[in-house]
Amino acid sequence: MTRIAVLGTGRIGRMHAENIAAHPRASLAGVYDIHAPAARDVAERLAAPQFDSVDAVLGSDQVDAVLIATSTPTHADLIEAAVAAGKAILCEKPIDLSLKRVNACAATIAGTRLPIMLGFVRRFDPGHAGVRRAIEAGRIGDLHQVAITSRDPGVAPDAYIEVSGGIFRDMTIHDFDMARFILGEEIAELTATGARLVDPALMARCDDYDTVSVLMKTATGKQAVISNSRRAVYGYDQRVEAFGSAGMAISDNQPIDQLRLYGGDFTDRAAPLKNFFIDRYADAFAAEIGAFVDAVEQGSPPAVGFEDGRQALILAEAAIRSVREGRTVKINEIG
Repeated sequence: MTRIAVLGTGRIGRMHAENIAAHPRASLAGVYDIHAPAARDVAERLAAPQFDSVDAVLGSDQVDAVLIATSTPTHADLIEAAVAAGKAILCEKPIDLSLKRVNACAATIAGTRLPIMLGFVRRFDPGHAGVRRAIEAGRIGDLHQVAITSRDPGVAPDAYIEVSGGIFRDMTIHDFDMARFILGEEIAELTATGARLVDPALMARCDDYDTVSVLMKTATGKQAVISNSRRAVYGYDQRVEAFGSAGMAISDNQPIDQLRLYGGDFTDRAAPLKNFFIDRYADAFAAEIGAFVDAVEQGSPPAVGFEDGRQALILAEAAIRSVREGRTVKINEIG
């Protein structure tokens, strides 16, 4: 039984705590949050200990691993502290908003054999993972193009946008990781465009964009296109398409149920799309915990590791530079 403590009990931390408590090979070893009432609520509801500090979590011999779901600026510090304490780690993305800080963290933890897993949960979505398996099995021939669509149902609160690090580091970073996952190759260059079409005033104030597209190419010529928007009026739009020489594989949107209505003069899907990431990726979040437990139990490299997080941030930095300078950016320009 892998004993996992959760650091941070906001929305995503609460969800992770529930998934850990429900997993047959994991136990919720405790929770901690700087806002004690939030941690107390989770601890009481899931019958788990409440820690009063990070040091208490990391110093406990009843904790094998930590799940870091705190605010982004704390991630790198907590990774370093957890490694020093000998705890396995599952950390929400991104590692940090600064590539310099991520590189420093990588140097600090270099050589550790502890599993360090990054929370790129979409890799564990059954449909998205199925696209990857179809490619590996040769079902669509030689892969030529990947198209990734990711659109939120609505703009996040102003306070969140203002500290998010911008759409490329906060939102598109999931899609950068998915592009690497599906392509099976590293990106060599990219061209990004950004626009302020949904909430121009907020985006101008934050020096950010709400509508972006990214065209990427690998060294062998494979292409990937990402389309993002902060607002899709019809729900949470999440699709992955892989096109090859012998066919195509698609992971499509998920409605809240599978009801379809048929009549003499119509065919209609009655159910709307799932509304946001916790609902859309519920199966993936559960599978992510399972993959982490596997890595801890086996002492093996996790399915998505620290370097995957670093590479996704490198692509985000390249996209930011591409938009600002209006040109194609070679990934090796980003250190």
